[in-house]
Amino acid sequence: MITPSTISSRGRKQNTKRVGRGNSSGKGSYSTRGIKGQRARTGASGIMRRAFKAQLQKVPKSRGFSTIARKPVPVSLAALNAIAVDGMEITPYVLKDHGLIADIRAGAKIVGGGELTKKVMVRNCLATASALAAIEKAGGKLVV
Repeated sequence: MITPSTISSRGRKQNTKRVGRGNSSGKGSYSTRGIKGQRARTGASGIMRRAFKAQLQKVPKSRGFSTIARKPVPVSLAALNAIAVDGMEITPYVLKDHGLIADIRAGAKIVGGGELTKKVMVRNCLATASALAAIEKAGGKLVV
C-alpha cells in the first residue's frame, strides 16, 4: 500500500533565495543588490532586460545631441518658381503633389537659391529671411 510516508521524491526541491531577512542571514542590508543605481531600485527587474541591454551595447556612442523630431524639408526658390503659377497658393500638400517633399508631417521650409518671378501666397510653410524677401519682392506673401 502506498502512503505519503513511503513516497520518495525523485529530485530535490530547491528553495528560492530569501533576501532581506537581516544581516545574520548573509543576505541582508543591501540584499545582494549593491549600493546604488538603477538595478538597486525597486522594480528594476522589469526595466533592465538582457535583450535591451545587448541591443543598446551594439549602438556606437556618438558625440553631441541629435533630435528625433522631424525637420522641415528645404525647398529652393528655383524649385518653387518651376511649379508655381501666378496667384497660386503654395501649401505642403501642393509641394508633395509636385514631388518636392516626401512627407507632409515634416513640413517644408522655403530657402533662397534661385529667383522667384511669380506672385504666390505661401501658407503653412517656414521660410528664411532671404526667401521671405524674394517672395514679397515678387508680390506674394507668407502666411504661417
